[in-house]
Amino acid sequence: MVEAFTELGRPAVVPVGILSETAYMLEARAPGSMDRLLASVVDGSLLLDCGDTDPPRVRELMARYADLPLGFADASVIVCAERYGGLVLTLDRRDFGVVARELPITLLP
Repeated sequence: MVEAFTELGRPAVVPVGILSETAYMLEARAPGSMDRLLASVVDGSLLLDCGDTDPPRVRELMARYADLPLGFADASVIVCAERYGGLVLTLDRRDFGVVARELPITLLP
């Protein structure tokens, strides 16, 4: 995962709405990693996307993929990816894999 992030060669973009979920996962699994994530925001290697206009598309994706279920966080990532070139950095191949077969997104690593 770290290699894929490094190989992007540009700042990664994260929907700001999923920061709390990210924080929960990082803090539970790797103490200190949230500080590194926030340092990445500060130094510009990670950009936050506010997604002010995203709710209609998020709702559309959640309805379309309700059988997965595709929740708010994953739908926000997809909308953000659609806006910034289609790359999704994830370990979740189950749900994102289904979406990637139908939408122009590419899963990394």
